[in-house]
Amino acid sequence: MSFSFKALSQSAIAKTGALIVLAMTVSSCYLPVKFDAEIEVNRAGYYTMLFDGYLVDLTLFNKLASGKMTPAEEKEKVAIIKTDLLRDSKTKEFKYFGKGHFKVNWKGEGDLLDAKMVTFIRTSEVIFQLKYVANSGLIVFETKSISKDNRKRIVQMGLNMEGQIRFKTDMPIKDHNATYTKKDPKDKRFTWLVWDVKSVLQARPRALFIIE
Repeated sequence: MSFSFKALSQSAIAKTGALIVLAMTVSSCYLPVKFDAEIEVNRAGYYTMLFDGYLVDLTLFNKLASGKMTPAEEKEKVAIIKTDLLRDSKTKEFKYFGKGHFKVNWKGEGDLLDAKMVTFIRTSEVIFQLKYVANSGLIVFETKSISKDNRKRIVQMGLNMEGQIRFKTDMPIKDHNATYTKKDPKDKRFTWLVWDVKSVLQARPRALFIIE
């Protein structure tokens, strides 16, 4: 997966007012800007979750774009972010690309019925989340929640969100907002839900499954 900063609008980056407002109003620091994600949960509750892509730290991006951070401060902040993410053994790769953007490869797997909740990156910085709701017999898949106003501000900053999420399961599907679904060609018991994410302005991907 490749990424180019040429896609960032220089005129938008110059709008430091919007950047500062966003930094004040967005509680989560990390935004997935380009990614590929694949998740599988079977009816026994065993899951695998893979994220391969680029995140931007909005606070770091804001300070760099508004000229409020020196190269030494940037280096120090990146080291803190790297330590933070690599503390999780499921983070397999970290590489900084500049302007607050970094490449991350993350893979988690295990028993969701036992864990009850699995989150990338963590509960205070949700990018993707799986939850087992025992009293309702449901498994919930959700992605990062961003308010409508903050979505618009992100676009004004010259940032966006692009990627694809593929979710494979043999559980009954109660509800979803996937772009499309298809049967697995190798095993018709399984269904793929696919979200083509082309803009941060899209509704956030989510789905409900019945665990049997």
